[in-house]
Formats: sequence, structure tokens, C-alpha cells
Amino acid sequence: MNTPKGERIAKVVARAGICSRREAERYIEQGRIAVNGRVLTSPAVVVTQADVITVDQKPLPAKEKTRVWRYYKPAGLVTSHKDPEGRPTVFDSLPDTLPRVISVGRLDLNSEGLLLLTNDGEFARQMELPSTGWTRRYRVRIHGEMTPEIMEKLAAGVMVEGVRYAGVQVVIDKKQGSNTWLTVALKEGKNREIRRLMEFFGFQVTRLIRISYGPFQLGNLEKGAVDEISGKALQEQTGGKIAIEKQPRHKK
Repeated sequence: MNTPKGERIAKVVARAGICSRREAERYIEQGRIAVNGRVLTSPAVVVTQADVITVDQKPLPAKEKTRVWRYYKPAGLVTSHKDPEGRPTVFDSLPDTLPRVISVGRLDLNSEGLLLLTNDGEFARQMELPSTGWTRRYRVRIHGEMTPEIMEKLAAGVMVEGVRYAGVQVVIDKKQGSNTWLTVALKEGKNREIRRLMEFFGFQVTRLIRISYGPFQLGNLEKGAVDEISGKALQEQTGGKIAIEKQPRHKK
């Protein structure tokens, strides 16, 4: 008799599209996840398809195939399902036709551009991992003039207020009066990384637009628009780096 292969509870919950794996671990700390009627107190639990999992006393939904959307996030929206300050969020602005989705990474309140959305929390987690090696590219407008010397320092990596930032690649696109447009490429994606790096060298960022995340491009998507990536394109563009659920699991 074969023993069903088990997986960590947080991974299973994330894959169902409820939340990210990290958020699932917080749900467990809050006593919101139960397995076979027993409320969990630790994420160190392995479950199989035979187990009954509930979140907030509701059964875990059956896993659907991995779906991913491109979304042009406008500036002024918080990348969060709920904001303690009551500011408008990305998820408040999405069409009602979308299922429950989570974002792949975040964009700051005042940043705009490509934000990937998915129904698969495990897909989101894998996309965000530094080991996956996806490059994020941004168009950045700064007040001031970028110099080759600063570009070299940015490429080598710098320390800002005790935080080490890996090298970022900067290309000067054009100068516009007292402003300069840049294309900035990075792989880490730390919180407010570009703004902090530019401020460190005395530049004020006046506009920041993400134009790509790994193989996915903003393209000609209009501000506020949502566009689903086809399953075939998803497979081709991730090139096998990311595990993609191809079909729903059948209930037993």
C-alpha cells in the first residue's frame, strides 16, 4: 500500500490561492487554520489529500489551474487586501470578474506599472524568490543628472543605512530639462530599493514605472487594465523555472 505523499500545510494553503505561504504561517499563529477539526498552533505539519483543511472554518477550495494576470497598477493604490489607514487598494480596483488573487511582490503607493496577479500562492512565492533570478526593470525619472561614476557605484552595490543592496544596472534613456529618465534593472527587489538608492546619491525620484518582471512585460497595457496570460504563454515564458498547476485536482 502506497502512503500518500504529504506537503507542509502552509504550502498547500498557498497553492489553493488563499494567501501566500508566509501569510498562511501567520494564519496558523492566529489559530485560523485547522486540519481534521484540530486547530493548528505550528506550521510544522504535513498534510495529504486525505486530510480535511479549513481556513476560518471554511473548507479549503479545490485547487484550480494556475492563472496569472498582468495588471497596470496606477500610482496611489496600496498593494494590500486591506489598509489600516483606509487608503484605496489594488484589490479594491480590480474587476469583479476576477477570482480571489494575490500579487507577486508589491509596488509602492506612489509607484506604477506592471503588477502580476495570480490565484496560486505557491507560484507567487516561487516568482519572488531571489534564487529564481528574475530581473525586474523600471523606468525611473529623477530630478538631477546621473553620472557614470554613480552608475558604477550602483552596479557594484552599496550600503545604505546598514542595509546592503546588490548591484543594479542603470541606463540613461534621455534628459528632459532638469530631469533624467533612466532604465533600472535589479534582481533583489527590497522595499523601496530604487527610491532609497537614488536618495542616497542625492536624487529625488519623481516617477517610477515597472516595465517588466522576469519574462513578463508591461507592453502597451493601459493604466488600470488587467490582462490574463494564456496557459501556453505562461509555460513558455517561465521556461520550467516555476511549478505551474495545469489542471484542477479531483476531490476524493
